[in-house]
Amino acid sequence: MSELSHLRADGSAHMVDVTEKQVTRREASAQAVLETTPEVVAMIADGSLPKGEALGTARLAGIMGAKQTSTLIPLCHPLPLTKLAVDLEPQGDRVRIVATAVTNGVTGVEMEALTGATVAALTLYDMIKAVDKHAVITDVLVLAKSGGKSGDWSRP
Repeated sequence: MSELSHLRADGSAHMVDVTEKQVTRREASAQAVLETTPEVVAMIADGSLPKGEALGTARLAGIMGAKQTSTLIPLCHPLPLTKLAVDLEPQGDRVRIVATAVTNGVTGVEMEALTGATVAALTLYDMIKAVDKHAVITDVLVLAKSGGKSGDWSRP
């Protein structure tokens, strides 16, 4: 990429003009992983954490967070999300979170998917920090995207 679309010629940041772009169906999936202990994952899965039922709380937080992406990330366009799904998969010593965002719009939804996955992971972290101070959030990344001029892409 020879030039960054969020920079003016003088180097100052600006919001990209998407006025002339075509409205297409846009979809993106992203993940975040909460690493903890198998015992804490079991408590997350069975709802026995001291702070309560974590999976539903994290799912809702991820959805709410994704809807706030343009408020949190300065140069993101506000998008009318038509779908935001947050799936949480407890497995072994981790919980894998996958957020999928969909819109019919003129710009992609990768940032909304990333925000949804990350806010869900942060919520899980908050809910387990009393029982595991060593938990970490890892592997925050875009898994796939589709729609728009650049076409479809998925992580190998």
